[in-house]
Amino acid sequence: MTKAEGNTHADAVLKAETRVTIGGRNPHAHHGYVNPPVYHASTVLYRTAEDYLASNGPYFYGRLGTPTSEALEKAIQSVEGPECAAVALLPSGLAAISTALLSVLKSGDHVLATDSIYGPGRTFCDTMLQRYGVTTSYYNPLIGSGIAALMQPNTRAVYTEAPGSLTFEMQDIPAIAEAAHSNNALVLMDNTWAGPLHFKALEKGVDLSIQSGSKYIGGHCDVMLGTVSANKETAQRLKDTVFTMGLCVGPDDMNLALRGLRTLAVRLRQHHQSGLKVAEWLAQRPEVLRVLHPALPGAPGYDIWKRDFTGACGLFGIILKPVPEKAVFAFLNALTLYGLGASWGGYESLAIPYGVTGYRSATQWSPGGPAVRFHIGLEDAGDLIADLERGFAALAVAK
Repeated sequence: MTKAEGNTHADAVLKAETRVTIGGRNPHAHHGYVNPPVYHASTVLYRTAEDYLASNGPYFYGRLGTPTSEALEKAIQSVEGPECAAVALLPSGLAAISTALLSVLKSGDHVLATDSIYGPGRTFCDTMLQRYGVTTSYYNPLIGSGIAALMQPNTRAVYTEAPGSLTFEMQDIPAIAEAAHSNNALVLMDNTWAGPLHFKALEKGVDLSIQSGSKYIGGHCDVMLGTVSANKETAQRLKDTVFTMGLCVGPDDMNLALRGLRTLAVRLRQHHQSGLKVAEWLAQRPEVLRVLHPALPGAPGYDIWKRDFTGACGLFGIILKPVPEKAVFAFLNALTLYGLGASWGGYESLAIPYGVTGYRSATQWSPGGPAVRFHIGLEDAGDLIADLERGFAALAVAK
């Protein structure tokens, strides 16, 4: 145990960058090794029948927890802050979304979900939840406290995401949380974009904060992981749901997530800086209609980001001025430093075309031109900009 870990007063005042580095560590419980061992475990043996029947020990079965999972849970909990009463580890970000929803909903309930919800999350609401008698209504992500008017007598949860998937709207989470709680509804939030280092979701009124750990927690595109952080009101329901559904994460993925977590603060700092530098450059390009980056001054949602967030990541979108599809493809195909692939949050830069025309139901999204989503990785920002210049040259020829 480090001195910082052994001093509860110090824990209360430590900065998040320190907590993400030391959280969940207890080297002298493992012969002084800095990192906890990776437990590949299912069966746990007891010395006596009496001990077995009394579950007399810290661990009972591999699925229910090991020193590896305990270390990761404690590390995440330390970063989430004192409002966090429990952390659940799930096999993917989508598993985290579905488990969080199932933990607070039952047949006959109603959930309000932002119209900018992550696509597979919408599919879960419209199929699995519907099959089991839970109805979902979608709302304008910019509604703020006006969400109170959409509450039904059986509304039990409000699902939020800030910024929104693909379209990057910023939601007024504190206002939504106040309205939801006044109507006896819980608030769930996908906080993958900012994470607890840049947005303290539970402090802002969220009851269940969800992350895709495959993104920035892992940071190297080699982990499938989801996390749900719960406050006191929702912690036991979350634990019970995870236990009953038999959900767990493999030990190697947990170990990689722990390793990634230790460098999360410095990586996010670079993603933030390079992302803004590239976004500012794109905002000046004649081919670009607008940039969708909440931390970019003057961009939609900037005022909310400035008020509630302490940083940004490397994910944002742009709307190109109208050009033929072949010109967009030429732009993307000419890039050499940007991969074409799903997901984000790793060390590498990505660029993909996207559209949500047939996706939304409560609002219409008419961007005015083709949309491209970027993830700015850890490469030199100047090199990334030079690569984009090559892409725009190819676009000019193709159009």
